Amino acid sequence: MIIRNVRILGGEPADIRIEDGAIAEIGPNLPGESVVDGAGAIALPGLVDLHTHLREPGREDAETVQTGTQSAARGGYTAVHAMANTSPVADTAGVVEQVWRLGREFAHCDVHPVGAVTVGLEGKQLAELGAMADSAARVRVFSDDGKCVDDAVLMRRALEYVKAFDGVVAQHAQEPRLTAGAQMNEGVVSGRLGLTGWPAVAEEAIIARDCLLAAHVGSRLHVCHVSTAGSVEIIRWAKSKGWNVTAEVTPHHLLLTDDLVEESPVGAYNPIYKVNPPLRTRADVEALRAALADGTIDIVATDHAPHPVEDKETEWSAAAMGMVGLETALSVVQEAMVETGLLDWAGVAQRMSVVPARIGRLGGQGQPLDVGAPANITLYDPSARTKVDPSAFASKSRNTPYEGMTLPGRVVATFLRGRPTVLEGKLV
Repeated sequence: MIIRNVRILGGEPADIRIEDGAIAEIGPNLPGESVVDGAGAIALPGLVDLHTHLREPGREDAETVQTGTQSAARGGYTAVHAMANTSPVADTAGVVEQVWRLGREFAHCDVHPVGAVTVGLEGKQLAELGAMADSAARVRVFSDDGKCVDDAVLMRRALEYVKAFDGVVAQHAQEPRLTAGAQMNEGVVSGRLGLTGWPAVAEEAIIARDCLLAAHVGSRLHVCHVSTAGSVEIIRWAKSKGWNVTAEVTPHHLLLTDDLVEESPVGAYNPIYKVNPPLRTRADVEALRAALADGTIDIVATDHAPHPVEDKETEWSAAAMGMVGLETALSVVQEAMVETGLLDWAGVAQRMSVVPARIGRLGGQGQPLDVGAPANITLYDPSARTKVDPSAFASKSRNTPYEGMTLPGRVVATFLRGRPTVLEGKLV
């Protein structure tokens, strides 16, 4: 197959020849009969998401491995990490292998299960970390995401344990005693709306503690969905010490602010904006953007959190937290980071493909688009403008905060080891 007239990382137009699932040649006017016209699209290494909720097993009404990975492919992803808060929880070798096998059978991208840190996500006893690491799924990322491992002794033990197989603990930083009943960011807007505030310090205190623990035991820590300016400063300090700490930010925390809960096109108190951690202030957004640009925050991760209609279209206090994000992530990053001049396309590739693959220890993903590399490729047209229509999503859920918004860019095609999973924006 020849992909014609594409701009690798936004560079000069070239052709890419694919043979046996790998990039065989890059150059002008390459000969070949099977041709995909890139029409000047940007070619990026296939995107890798370190934080995806596929909901299967247990909540197939919200998402399945099949529909979630179809959504991922349409967003330009060739690999996702499936979070452990399923039912049953992915806290044993048996459950992570079930998710892994579903991925091999039905997925439109590679699926790498994330193992739970504690049994049942209950924060009381370490899960079977070693057994999950040795399983067919070869788990290397462990997280109780949705809940915080708030017990410092358990967190230390987990960090020590994963060192044996070069694993990483991905922490959902939320001190539960500071966020009991919390509904949105603690600040001026929460005060006006009468909603219980979610203080920034609840996130920052856990991050500070865990950075110290990771340094003490010499292990790898990854901080999920960073949302505050204070968290950025703590992570910057930890990195200045040379500690093995990485961090992620979600697209929605790069673009949206807490005032949308009060004033938005869809009215006040709309649970579409209810997410964990909550949307923060404009100052936090600016700090997160700057941190992603300078490398303090390493990657963008979607935290794709699908929910059925009945779990979101209800009163604010009862509504589930979360947003779908796989199909809009690259467009939001273009809006927040590229069009503001904070990142170029090579920088986007680093933060949405190369580095997340490195953190997750994925050998066949996130490689530069060079001869001999696996042909995991995303073709993206940054000049397109698309009005977000959730009814067109491949995901089973529609809980997006971007409905009706016009976002830049469009994924034209996605290739998984040379096999097209999306062509002309449509699933193959």
